[in-house]
Amino acid sequence: MSDFETVSVDQVPAGALIVDVREDYEWIEGHAAGAIHIPLGDLPVRYEELDPDTDAYIICRTGGRSGQAADWLVSQGYSALNIAGGSGAWLEAGYKLESENGQEPNVR
Repeated sequence: MSDFETVSVDQVPAGALIVDVREDYEWIEGHAAGAIHIPLGDLPVRYEELDPDTDAYIICRTGGRSGQAADWLVSQGYSALNIAGGSGAWLEAGYKLESENGQEPNVR
């Protein structure tokens, strides 16, 4: 049983710290507005960039990688919540996306 909580996109509070753990090419095409990017593979060397006492809402494409990241962060003493459905659910809910390539944001 995991020690992290999974929340739906509508449970993410305004102004929350959102950490996107997808790969660079996914991030560039589209991500939740205001999110920060720490790819899952970089998390073990970059997690200290996060405040362990601040709730980090972790997002990926569908919820699998973010679940792994949230589980690992919680095991390190951090407060992390998995966003169910990931960026796909974020897009479907009509929440704002940004891209880094100057094109219309896309989730893949």
